[in-house]
Amino acid sequence: MVHQVSSQVNAVHRRSGSWLEMQLDSCVPARVPVQSLKPSLSPRRDGENLEHVRMLAECGSSLPPIIVHRRSMRVVDGMHRLRAAILRGDSEIDVRLYDGDEGDAFVLAVQANVTHGLPLSAADRRQAAERILRTHPDWSDRMIATAAGLSPATVRKVRMRTTADDASRGGRLGKDGRVRPLNGAAGRELAGRLIAERPGATLREIAKEVGISLSTARDVRERVRRGLDPVPARGRAGRSAREEIRARPVPDLPSRRSAAQCQPSRADRLSLLREDPSIRFNDMGRLLLRWLEVDLTTAEWRRSVADSVPAHCVDGVLAMAWENVRAWQDLAERLDQRGRIAAERTTS
Repeated sequence: MVHQVSSQVNAVHRRSGSWLEMQLDSCVPARVPVQSLKPSLSPRRDGENLEHVRMLAECGSSLPPIIVHRRSMRVVDGMHRLRAAILRGDSEIDVRLYDGDEGDAFVLAVQANVTHGLPLSAADRRQAAERILRTHPDWSDRMIATAAGLSPATVRKVRMRTTADDASRGGRLGKDGRVRPLNGAAGRELAGRLIAERPGATLREIAKEVGISLSTARDVRERVRRGLDPVPARGRAGRSAREEIRARPVPDLPSRRSAAQCQPSRADRLSLLREDPSIRFNDMGRLLLRWLEVDLTTAEWRRSVADSVPAHCVDGVLAMAWENVRAWQDLAERLDQRGRIAAERTTS
């Protein structure tokens, strides 16, 4: 049975979305006294199942680590395992420490309980969705549905019943990490203005700034070129936000030529990448961030590292350094090719 629990916990990574994977990847393994832990952030309204606790306590094998919110030391996931450890007389327990805020910790608790262990009741999941809507109002119905184990239609009903009209919000964050405008006509209006006033900006820059898809940005550009309204006739009924958009200042979107003159600092570039949902919420993006966080641009730091390598390790480190040089060169060439192709498409 313990093996089954462990397998279910490990399967969370495979079955759940990238947001949960990112949170779990950030947890730090540790072993702490059971008396240092506080009651759970669990969405279960009826508390723990005592029969399940006794069953876990009677198992002779060690239990999978529980997840604990580091700042509050509250259990995020694994209250049954903690109760079982106390019942067995264990003084310490293996944990994974989570550093996010309490709002994210609750979402993590909900999704962990949805994907393994004793299932949450429908009432528990609806109540969890209500709380997530309060702490993460910019998340899409589909993203909250994935976290709470509900259908997007159910989340939509919960949102309409429990939250105020959010038409004033710019957009919602989807499961894929992209922010999409709530008003499609509003997005097209702003994209049309940007294309007219910043002809050097690429379609990718326009789409990212406004929060629309690349194909929508391309369609808007074609309509602007032909002198048509950026919003098709079928979408004009949703233009309640038009006056707000007209009053909104146009962001300064430099073209590829003027961007080279701005030269933001490395720290600024890295900060923008860390804040970009399309980077943060996928595996390749997080891997790229880890690569870029190692700053090799300071000559003094490189000299210090080179001087610290023991003589008998120099050949091995040197070989790997040259391998990294070739790998980064290949990556730079691939990115440069993508940039040139995108630039050619905008002028074609």
